[in-house]
Amino acid sequence: MTDDLSLLQQFRADKLQLLLRHQAAAKLIGQYDINNTYQYIINREETQLTWLDVAIAELGGTSAEDAAELDRGANAKRADAARRAIDEDVQEAQAFVDRWRPRIDTMTSARHAKMLRLIIGETLEGKRFFEQAQAGRTDLLGRRGAQLLPSHGEVLPARWVE
Repeated sequence: MTDDLSLLQQFRADKLQLLLRHQAAAKLIGQYDINNTYQYIINREETQLTWLDVAIAELGGTSAEDAAELDRGANAKRADAARRAIDEDVQEAQAFVDRWRPRIDTMTSARHAKMLRLIIGETLEGKRFFEQAQAGRTDLLGRRGAQLLPSHGEVLPARWVE
């Protein structure tokens, strides 16, 4: 079980890095529907980290402290940085899956392995959203009704403005 604990801790640290990347990307992405999709993915990743924290605690371990916030748009125009962030997120999601899929098969706990496979599946769902955003789609989380106007304007890069 100590091997499972170590694997869960490493998986959590890796997943936390994806979450931080997505939080930083959301600050760059002004288009409403794509930003909303990033918020959805961030919410799922926060939930996944909670699952991992519980599993790690059940095995007698502790989760590493959260890492520092990332800045993915330094010295670039917001639109260019947003495009680059989405492109990188497609690649990072696939790299995460490729890195972890074979390692999950080595786990002794079927329940924890199943949880990690579910997280892998949700990561692939996020990758699909990123690929659709790359292609210019905005109906990522669903389509608007015919009577609703298309979204317009942009979201702000910061949650609160004072």
